[in-house]
Amino acid sequence: MKNRIPIQIFTMSILFAAPTFAANPFLDAKDDKPVSANFRGTEWNDENIDGEIPLTARVVTTRIATVSWGAIFKIEYIDLQSRSPEKREIRPDYFIATDDRIVLLNEEDNVEAAKKIAALERPPTFEQNDIYGITSGHFVHQEVLWKTTISVKGDLCLYESSHPSGHYRKIVWKKGVGLVEYASNYGAMKDGFHLKRATSKK
Repeated sequence: MKNRIPIQIFTMSILFAAPTFAANPFLDAKDDKPVSANFRGTEWNDENIDGEIPLTARVVTTRIATVSWGAIFKIEYIDLQSRSPEKREIRPDYFIATDDRIVLLNEEDNVEAAKKIAALERPPTFEQNDIYGITSGHFVHQEVLWKTTISVKGDLCLYESSHPSGHYRKIVWKKGVGLVEYASNYGAMKDGFHLKRATSKK
């Protein structure tokens, strides 16, 4: 089952000056080892689910490349479990983190694209609608009927993108932690999910 809301593929071009890179506070890693976290929430589908039902998943974040101006991360959503008769699948996401942006890598072959970007000496420019995180202030972008807003409040960065038809996507990043919330919906609650990082038991 495809749950991803289509997002326009960006075209890369090389900048003439490369900024000095500092780790992005919302998406960073001390090494390339995978970091796993449990997420809990709900899912819905008007064809085979009556209302909303509990959904759990494991989210694995791996830094797959580092460059002088940033890093590239792969975020996988695995071990999804619910009582739905049709098992949900969530495709992995690839994000480029610079010192002030988190940008979705949205190519046909993200693995190959990540390799090419990792070989660049300077960061590419990015389409506005592929920006998924900032480190301060507010960001607003309108792409036809899609409206995206990103805001930073305290130690959280909130990304929200929505369409009048009911499509939406929400992502929340936390400083020093990474992804802590992920929600996606197609149509008027036709199919979607909402997951939050589970609080660690002390």
